Amino acid sequence: MKTYKILQWVTGLCEAFLAIPIIGGAFVFGNFYIPLFVMFALHIVTLMYAKKEARSSAQSAGSIVGIITSCIAWIPIVGWIMHLITAVILLISAAIKDNKEGEVEVID
Repeated sequence: MKTYKILQWVTGLCEAFLAIPIIGGAFVFGNFYIPLFVMFALHIVTLMYAKKEARSSAQSAGSIVGIITSCIAWIPIVGWIMHLITAVILLISAAIKDNKEGEVEVID
């Protein structure tokens, strides 16, 4: 498995945790918003690996949305919705397999 796929799974699962309504918000608030900075850095690293290793440029979409999410997630309801959207995009991107021809197919 390629590095960017592993990072997509990790960041997708972290975003899904942050999207849990009260638990995710309490975790971010209780840690003085540091998880948002950590996720920002992880999304940048994931984006760099996706640009380097992916055959399709669509594989970087989740990381781009994640960077935007990390910047505006301090807004309570907007942050929850953005974490949820980002988690879905990242997990779907991680589940898609690149073919040798550059086409994508869902992993069975």
